[in-house]
Amino acid sequence: MTRTGPAGHPAVLELRQYTLRPGRREELIELFEREFIETQEETGMIILGQFRDLDDPDRFIWLRGFQNMETRREALSAFYGGPVWAAHGPQANDTMVDSDNVLLLRPLPADSGFAVPSPSERPQVGAAAPDRFVAATLWHFPPSRQDGTELIRNGLVPALNSAGPASLAVLTTETAPNTFPRLPVRTGENIAAVFTSYADEAAHRRHVADVLARPLVQDGILSDIERAQAAPPQSLRLAPTARSLIR
Repeated sequence: MTRTGPAGHPAVLELRQYTLRPGRREELIELFEREFIETQEETGMIILGQFRDLDDPDRFIWLRGFQNMETRREALSAFYGGPVWAAHGPQANDTMVDSDNVLLLRPLPADSGFAVPSPSERPQVGAAAPDRFVAATLWHFPPSRQDGTELIRNGLVPALNSAGPASLAVLTTETAPNTFPRLPVRTGENIAAVFTSYADEAAHRRHVADVLARPLVQDGILSDIERAQAAPPQSLRLAPTARSLIR
C-alpha cells in the first residue's frame, strides 16, 4: 500500500543504525553533514535526524523520510545513481562495518509522526551540536500479533505524554515491499517505536521514573506489553548532531 503524507510529516521513514570502524564516527558525521544532507533532499526525501549513539562510540544512527514508497524509490535511485554518491560514497562506506540494520517505518496513526522544522531552518555546516538528549525505545512483537502496537499507542504513550514532554513520534513497521532492493531493510518485523526529546538525560530519567511510579503503568500497561512482546525492548540514548532537525 502506498501512503502519502504532508511534507512536514513524512509517511514512510527509514531508521538506519550503522556500525562503524573503530574511531571513524566523527569522520562520517563530518562527511555526512557536509555532503549528504542537501543533496539527498534535492531528490525528494527529507533528512530528519542524525545522532551519536551514547552507548557505543562506533555507532551512527539517522532517520530519513519520504512522502510514499514510490517517491522513496525515485529519490533513492536518483541519489545513489548520482554524482555526489559516486564522489563521496566510497569514503562513507569505508567508515562502516555494517549498514544493513535498517527499519522501514510509518507513523502511528498515519497522520502523526515527526513534525520537523523546515530544512531551511537547519543549522549550517560547522554549527555547534545542540545540548539535547533524544530517547528512542523500540518494542518488538511477534509478526502475527496485531495488538502489540496498540498497547503502545493507546496505553503507554498517553501515560508518557501525561507525565512529561509529548513524544516526537510514534512509529510502527511499514509492511510494503522494499522499493529499492539495492539497500536492504529488515523484514518480518512488527515494531513500535517511540521518540522523545529532552533538555538532558536527567530529565529523561525523571520522566521515566514518574511514569513507572504509577500503579496502572507498572502493574497493568507494562505487564500487558511484556506478555505480548517477542523480545525485550531496545533503548537508544541519542545525542543529535549539529545539523539534525530532530533535537
